[in-house]
This record gives sequence, C-alpha cells and structure tokens, in this order.
Amino acid sequence: MVPATTARLIKMVPKMATLTTLLATVGSSMATLMFVWSVISQYLPYELHHIIRKLKLRLKDLLYPYVKITINEFRDKALSNRRSDAYVAVEAYLSSINTSKTSKRLKADMEHHNSNLALSIDEYQTVNDEFQGAKLEWVSGKSSSKALDKEQISFYRLIFHNKHREMVTQSYLQHVIERGKEIRKRNRPKRIYTNVCRSSGSASSSSASSWVYSVFHHPASFETIAMDEEKKKEIIEDLMAFSEGKDYYARIGKAWRRGYLLYGPPGTGKSTLIAAMANMLKYDVYDLELTAVKDNTELRKLLVETSSKSIIVIEDIDCSLHLTGQRKKQEKAEKSRLEDEKKSEKAAGVTLSGLLNFIDGLWSSSCDGERIIVFTTNHVENLDKALIRRGRMDMHIELSYCGFEGFKVLAMNYLEIETHQMFDTIERLIGEVKITPADVAENLMPKTLLDDPDKRLSNLIGALEKAKEKALEKAKAKADTEKKAKQLEENVEPTIKESKVLDEDQTMQSKAM
Repeated sequence: MVPATTARLIKMVPKMATLTTLLATVGSSMATLMFVWSVISQYLPYELHHIIRKLKLRLKDLLYPYVKITINEFRDKALSNRRSDAYVAVEAYLSSINTSKTSKRLKADMEHHNSNLALSIDEYQTVNDEFQGAKLEWVSGKSSSKALDKEQISFYRLIFHNKHREMVTQSYLQHVIERGKEIRKRNRPKRIYTNVCRSSGSASSSSASSWVYSVFHHPASFETIAMDEEKKKEIIEDLMAFSEGKDYYARIGKAWRRGYLLYGPPGTGKSTLIAAMANMLKYDVYDLELTAVKDNTELRKLLVETSSKSIIVIEDIDCSLHLTGQRKKQEKAEKSRLEDEKKSEKAAGVTLSGLLNFIDGLWSSSCDGERIIVFTTNHVENLDKALIRRGRMDMHIELSYCGFEGFKVLAMNYLEIETHQMFDTIERLIGEVKITPADVAENLMPKTLLDDPDKRLSNLIGALEKAKEKALEKAKAKADTEKKAKQLEENVEPTIKESKVLDEDQTMQSKAM
C-alpha cells in the first residue's frame, strides 16, 4: 500500500512538469522579444524613443510608488573641502536613533574629551524612522564623483511612499535638520581652525588652501576674566542679543554677523576674552592668518568655507601687510594714492578693499548667518579708519591695565580669597602704576608647592613696588632729557641772534663800501 504522502507527490509530478514547461516557454519568448527589440530600436526615431522612455518611467512609478531623496556629503567643487551642512545634520540625527536594533554594521567614534562612543551607520546600511505615522527609511552609501575631484563621496538616501511627499518635504526634513543641528551642537566639542599656507608644489588646487582644526578646550569664562563688571555685563548682553537675533537681522535686511574690535596693550586679555566668548556661545573659532593667504580670491574661498555659529579672528591686524593706515598716509595726493594702491596690490595679494568686501560688502551675505568677526590690535591708532568704523566693527572694546576690581577677580581665581589684609596696599599700588592682568596673574601663580596666599600676595606687592620705581626712574629720566633739551635751546638762541647781528653788520659795511 502506497503511503498518502507518496501518492500526493506522484500526483504533483505532472503539474511541476507543466510549470517547468511554462517557465521555459516564457523565458524563450522574452529572449526572443529582447533580441527583436534590440534590432528594431536601432531604427526607431528619437521622438519615439523619448515617448517609450516616458512610458517606462510611468510604469515604474505605478509598480514602485516610492520617492528617493539623496543628500551628498559634499555640495560642489567650489566647496569640496567643506562637508554639506545638511549631510552633517542628517548624520547627527541618525546617530540619535537606536541604530543598534536596526543596523547590523555600525561605525564607532569618540571625539576628544568625550568619554562616550558615538555610533553611526556604516556604508550600505539601513535605518528605519517614523514621523507622524509615516514609515521612512534611510540608507547610507558611497558613489563616485569626478566633478568633485574625489574618488568616492558618501551620501544618505531617504526612501518613502509617494503619498507622504508633502509631509516629508515640508515637515520631516526640516525636523531632521533642526534636530541634527541641536544634537551636533550639544555633543561635538568646539573646534579651533587655522588656515594652512599654500603649498607651491601641490598639483591640486583644491588642497592648496584649507582649514585645519584641533579641539578647542580653553577654560576661559566671563566669570574668570579680570574686567570691570559693567563692561563685562555690557559685552555679555550684546553677545546674547546677537545670538538670539536671527529674526531681527532678517527683518532689518542685514547680514547676521557682528564685529568686535579688541584693543589695548599686550597682556590685557584680548585672546582670553575671545575664548570666553566662544565658550559662552558654544561657537567654533577660526584663527585667520592673513600673511598666509595668497590673494583676495583665496581669502574669499577660506571665509566661505567657515561654518555658521563661529568666531572669525584676525589677531594683531595692525601687523598685517598693507592693511593699516593707508588712507591717512595717502590723503596728500590723489594721484600718488592710486599709484601706491596699485603697487600694494601687486606686492600683497590681500588688500584692504578685499577684506572690507567680505566684512560688509556683497560677499558678506555669501555665507550662512550667525558669525562674529573679531579684530585685535595693540595699536588702534595705526588702523585705517575705514576698517574699524561703526557698522563694520560694531563694538569697540578697550582692554587696559589691571585695576583693583580686576585684581579681586584674579585673587579669587588663583587664591580663592575675597579679602586679605594686604589688599589695601595692593589697591594703593595698582592705582599708582600700570600693570597688565597677565603680570598680576603671573605673580599670583605658585612658584613652589609651599607657596601660600601670603607669599604670593607679597610677590605681587614686590612686583608693583618695582614697577613703581621703574616708572619714577623713567619719569625722572624723561624730565632730565627735556630739561637738557630746553637748556640747549636756550644756549643756541643767543648764538643765533649774535650770528644774525654779525651778518647784518657785514651787510651794512659792504653797502657802505
């Protein structure tokens, strides 16, 4: 007796043979059809080809009703050294999704001064997301791009049903970008960038001038800066108003940027103030070295590559070539001024007009908003007035010698004391001599492990007394020099008068003869 299972298999054999025959027939027919089409398509007119292609696309849309949006890592060749802001935001957003449950291959990285590993999806992996009831899919990958002078560029591709198109384009993508920016700002440590000098032996123009960065971890804050409290409060309020003023700047039709001029003697805390500004606003810092920039075109390229939420710093701008005091020296003759400007443009690639054009000219609107531009100088009187006028440098901040209020901040920072019996002596001496906050801080630093506050305050008093003695000696030497010059002038005047009288007598005698 044949088992029931075997009987069923015997009955299925004719059906399987029929299916095999059918598949063979269909395959043969398709091969024949493809061969005939390849022959006929060579003789079809272009117009008919175009119609057939459109029909194929419509058929594909009916069979595959999904939309794909690709976000590349780099935008175009002009900005090939700068990653797309959209790509960076999507990368940060996807890292916030629990990728360990949806992706099999992940990338792990850890930024400096961050103890947690940041996970992101590896190439050709998928992450599923949901928004307002719609299911969406992100895929990572790489593609070749000759246009960007790169072998391969990474991309993220969003796939969703066509019925969600309006929701995705109007709401979801905006949500992803905003959320990604928030995550990136919160997690990524601040960076300090500097521009590298152009390499004469480089064959690729894209690598000739670019930014390099390191992690920015300067500990400065407004609480620890030795500065007058009223001035400090004014700066903080101005910075906060700027950072929250996106709508205001758009309403008045002005680029969302602000300029600060920091001036004063060396050691008065200009660089420390910049670090405190960056820490408070959580901005990156771009330290621009003008002498390493070849020309205005290269300067423009560097500045366009800076990111939003950043501080662009040009330190000691009075030492930069052909950027200080040109107009003041050339007001005497218009013709010579034009000739000198032409010569200066040939001698130095970066010109005053090129820098001004980016600060508040047409190119000031070429970058995303929220940028602060800071100039520092030890000699503000040497700067061209056009460079520092109000509207370009919106706020002029003088950082002068240390006063008693500044000393008390430093004493709290270095000694952790608010009052001491030596404070009265220090207050009197600080009012009599000029000393920078850097010099005060140096004297408050412990020289050995056994140095206590009394010892360090005594060191400061000794330094102040020496500075007072030097100031008195300098003033005395100056007075002696002026006195000698005056005496010399008084002695010379009678001699000149006698010489004039003698000349007159000789003239009269010659006339009489």
